[in-house]
Amino acid sequence: MIALYILIGVAAGLLVGYFVRQSLATKKIGSAESRAEKILEEAKTREKELLLEAKTRGMEIIDQAKKQEADFRNQIVRFEERIDRREKDLDQKSNALDRQKAELESKGEQIKQIQEEIKELRQKQLDNLQKIAGMTREEAAKVLLDNAEKTVKEEMISLHKKLVAQAHEDADRDARNIVAQAIERVASEVTAEVTTTTVQIPSEEMKGRIIGKEGRNIRAFEQMMGVEILIDDSPDTVVISGFNSIRRHIAKMTLEKLLADGRIHPARIEEAYEKSKAEINEQIKQAGEQAVYDLGITNFPPKLVHLIGRMMFRTSYGQNILRHSVEMAKLGALMAEELGADVLITKQGALLHDIGKALDQDLEGSHVELGKKVAEKFGLDARVVEAIASHHADTDVSGKAVAAQSIEAIIVDACDNISGARPGARKDTLENYIKRLTDLENMANSFEGVEKTYAIQGGREIRVFVTPSKLDDLGCQKLARDIANKLEAELKFPGEIKVHVIRETRVIEYAR
Repeated sequence: MIALYILIGVAAGLLVGYFVRQSLATKKIGSAESRAEKILEEAKTREKELLLEAKTRGMEIIDQAKKQEADFRNQIVRFEERIDRREKDLDQKSNALDRQKAELESKGEQIKQIQEEIKELRQKQLDNLQKIAGMTREEAAKVLLDNAEKTVKEEMISLHKKLVAQAHEDADRDARNIVAQAIERVASEVTAEVTTTTVQIPSEEMKGRIIGKEGRNIRAFEQMMGVEILIDDSPDTVVISGFNSIRRHIAKMTLEKLLADGRIHPARIEEAYEKSKAEINEQIKQAGEQAVYDLGITNFPPKLVHLIGRMMFRTSYGQNILRHSVEMAKLGALMAEELGADVLITKQGALLHDIGKALDQDLEGSHVELGKKVAEKFGLDARVVEAIASHHADTDVSGKAVAAQSIEAIIVDACDNISGARPGARKDTLENYIKRLTDLENMANSFEGVEKTYAIQGGREIRVFVTPSKLDDLGCQKLARDIANKLEAELKFPGEIKVHVIRETRVIEYAR
């Protein structure tokens, strides 16, 4: 019975579960269907919107394509019109060319006819000339050629003279330019200091020590140095006098050492003398080595370099010989480059041209003779020997005097004149130079209307400033000519002087 109840209960539960499940499934199906219908409706709505957008976009694309097509058609029409115009122009030009061609052909035929007529007339004239002159054509041609040759020769001679004169002028101008450029490119000091022989002493008491007991010290000093000491009333000053400049320098250094030490006696004098002599020799060596190093000369033996250094203690009219020689070598190198000469030979000849002055205080003979012997002794180039031997001779190449055999010797001689004669190089030349510039300015200032005057370019140019209220432009031209005439008549000068007259008006006003 219980089993029956159980079966009935199970069956009832199954039935109830079935109905509950069916109910739930029905509800789910209903909700799913409703959602599907909603989604379907939304999809239809979206479809309509997309179709509408697509139609709108399509219409826009169609309109744009129609506009582009219309523009393209318009361009094609314009191109066709332009092509038509060009074709018409080409047709017109072609017709014009055809007409010109026809005209040219016609003129060509006329020219041919005229040429034939000219040939006939020419032949008739030649026949008539032969009958009149009684000469054949060949004979007449020979006479004409002879006359032409004579005329050409005369013209060639005249032209040759003009060219020679022009060549002299060009050569003179080029030479001045080369010299001017060489001088401008060499920076050098002016008058060098003359070797001093004056020694300052700390007190008057030192004069007694220098003299020594019964003159022992001063006698030993003078005998050892080969100089003379002058002790006078000059306060705190002792003068060393001697013909040999190197000995004078050694004596000066020795005396300075003795004064610094305070002990002055024969043994101390000898010791100081040996030290000073060694120092002077070292200075001489360094000066010679520096000179050849600056000039790039490497083939001189040490003894010759030492002789070059000795020129440091020689002067000529206040101009240091070594500096003068180095300056000459630099000038000569620049000029040799411009003229195509041997630069090294020129530098060697210029540096050694006064080498004899390093020995003329110790040996007999002129410095030219001694310099030539030195160059030959050291086996230098013959052109260097010639430059040394001829630098005081007249090497003018114009034919008025005996000229040097080499261009290097001519350059050395020219550089010697330039370095020694340039303004400020030597004492006597400096005085004359200043006087000439003063005379030049005073002469220009003597004219009426001149406000101020400046001599520049070493006296080769004078600038004259005039008062604008006193002279007009025409008056300035006349003033320049008058000054030039007066300079030519009253002043001696080499080359030419440029007279530059300046008339300047300055107006100043203030805006407030």
